[in-house]
This record gives sequence, C-alpha cells and structure tokens, in this order.
Amino acid sequence: MTTLLSRPPELIGRPAATTATARPAKSRRWIGAVATPLVVFLFSSMLTFGLGALSPSNPAAAVLGETATPDDIARMNHEFGLDRPLPVQYADWLLSALRGDLGRSYFTTIPVSDSIFAALPVDLAIAGLAILLAVLIGGTAGIAAALRQGGRLDRAVTAVAAALGTLPPFVLGIGLIVVFSVLLKALPAGGYVALDQDPVQWLRFAILPSLALSLDIAASIARQLRTSLVGQLGENYVTGAVVRGLGTRRVLFGHALRNAIGPALTVLGIGVPMILGGAVVTEKIFNLPGVAQLALQASGQHDVPLIQGTLLVTVTVVLICNTLVNLAVLRLTPQGKR
Repeated sequence: MTTLLSRPPELIGRPAATTATARPAKSRRWIGAVATPLVVFLFSSMLTFGLGALSPSNPAAAVLGETATPDDIARMNHEFGLDRPLPVQYADWLLSALRGDLGRSYFTTIPVSDSIFAALPVDLAIAGLAILLAVLIGGTAGIAAALRQGGRLDRAVTAVAAALGTLPPFVLGIGLIVVFSVLLKALPAGGYVALDQDPVQWLRFAILPSLALSLDIAASIARQLRTSLVGQLGENYVTGAVVRGLGTRRVLFGHALRNAIGPALTVLGIGVPMILGGAVVTEKIFNLPGVAQLALQASGQHDVPLIQGTLLVTVTVVLICNTLVNLAVLRLTPQGKR
C-alpha cells in the first residue's frame, strides 16, 4: 500500500510511471547532464580562441619590440603559426589543448600548461574551502531559520543574509583583514603556504580569502534553503510522517530537506563561477599566486597563449563543478528525478 512517504510529494496523486518509460527518461536526463557541458565547452573554446585571434595587438610585434622590421614581424608570425587561416589555427589549438598542450608563452617560452598547473592548486584549494564554508554556513543558517520560522533567529538570519548579499568579495576581504589581521592580529593578511607543506599554516592563510569568497554564496544558500524548507515542512507528507511517529531528525533530514535542497544546490552551481570570478580581486588583496594573477600578468603583456590557456582552464573547472552539481540534483532530489 502506498503511503505519503513512499513517494515524493510532487508525485502524490499521480500514477506511477512504468519501468519501460522511466528508464529511457532517466537515461536521457543523465546524458543531458553530461552532454550539455560538452556543448558549452566547445562554444566557450571558440570564444576563448576568438578573443585572442581577433585581438588588435600583434603578438609578434610585441615580442620583437619597436625596432622590429616588417620582415621580422612576418617571420615571427610564421613561427607562431599566425599566418594560417583562423579555422586551421583553432582546430590545431583545440586538439592540442585536449592533449594538455596549451602552447608556449610568447615572452617566456615556458609551456602555458606548466605555468597554469603550477598556479591552479592555489585556486582549487581556496575555491574548495570557500565552497565548503558556503555549504556549512548557508546550510546551517537556512535550516535553523526554517525551524524557528518567525522567531528572532529567523529574522536575524534573514537580515544578515540580505546584508551579506549586497557586499562584493573585495569589500568583505578588506573588512576581514581589518578585523582579524589588524585589530585582532589573529590571522595573516596575505601570502600563501601550500597545503601539502603545512596544513595548519595553509588554513591560517586560506581562511580569510575563502571566507571573503563564500559569504555571499552562503547568504544566498541560506535564503533559498530557508524558504523552500519552510514550504516543505508545511506539506501533508510531513504531517503524515509526524503522525506516524517518525522522529524530528528523520523527518527533517530524510524527507523534508531532500525535497527542499534543490534550489540551494542550484544556487551553489551558480556560485562556482562567482567564486572563481571573484578570485581575480581577492588574489590581489591577499597576495595569492593563483591563476587569476597569472591571467592579469598575461593580459598586461598581451601574451595570447597564456590568456587563452587560463580562460580555457577556468571554463573547464566551472563546467566540471556545475556538472557535479547537476548530477547531485538528479541524484538527491525528487524534482530532479522528474
């Protein structure tokens, strides 16, 4: 006999799908969750290559300097492969990128992949800690506010989340430096220590930039989770679970939260590009040797291969994170399974 808890609340009153129709639909959902990022990656790679290829600056002239003759520039363009048709350049660049070869810097001749992958662990560590803090802070605040709906805690969480949502990461970063580094002298204001060298020192250097990047996303997660969880706690299936004698923890985490977490996961997926985008200013404030600083230096020198490489790697990281979030939505929420 079907009970209120045996089926997701959005499917109560609807006939159960047959196995023959459910399996193809499920396969299409999972294929779509993976295929869509591949299409986005291809389109993004075209834009990334186009930004460099159509740039008005001439890399050969920039490398050779003001004393270069037209013949010198033409010879250097041939060495760089810039005299070939754009479709051929793009195809060669993309195929090489898929093999891990992003070319060489025009100025240092160092392989772009070496420069990026030397700086990428800094960004991944800071972004990973920022995402973890956003989930912990936003999730805890959202659940607490929903359970105390209309109370002082609920109003406090709503007010703080609204305030944090208006502050960009660089303002939060400066504020955190003033409080924890200047006034309290508890944490360093800048610099970086690798995680594998000293985990404790890494945490001391990483906590402030990660907080600066995470608080805005945590505020959005708290608001979305609080609103959706309040709605789910008022549904009939929750009342039925309570009447059947299920404990509060089981009702909350086993049923209500599972149906309410979808919007919060979506906010998290949207927040990943914001975290990586905010790293440009945050790395400057906290003096972090990450990919964002590498991209800024490359843009100042018009180092096209390095600019293209940093953009492509950043897009790839964002797409991987968003794909994982989409797969989590499909796996965890009944709405995703629909």
